[in-house]
Amino acid sequence: MNTTELRQRGLDALAKELGYVGMVRFLQQFETGKGDYTKERQQWLSDVTLEDITQAIQSNRAAEGDI
Repeated sequence: MNTTELRQRGLDALAKELGYVGMVRFLQQFETGKGDYTKERQQWLSDVTLEDITQAIQSNRAAEGDI
């Protein structure tokens, strides 16, 4: 069985078991993202200090009445 046949049989099995809507919902869980998450994450975090994080946590706790 080649990859095309495997894919088709897999889709057929999913559709049979879950129905077409369920199959689509299931497959959407595995959609691949775009870009380079590691590189982007490094850029996001480069401007954040430990003090910024601490203040954000304390502010959230104060707003929720945990402090």
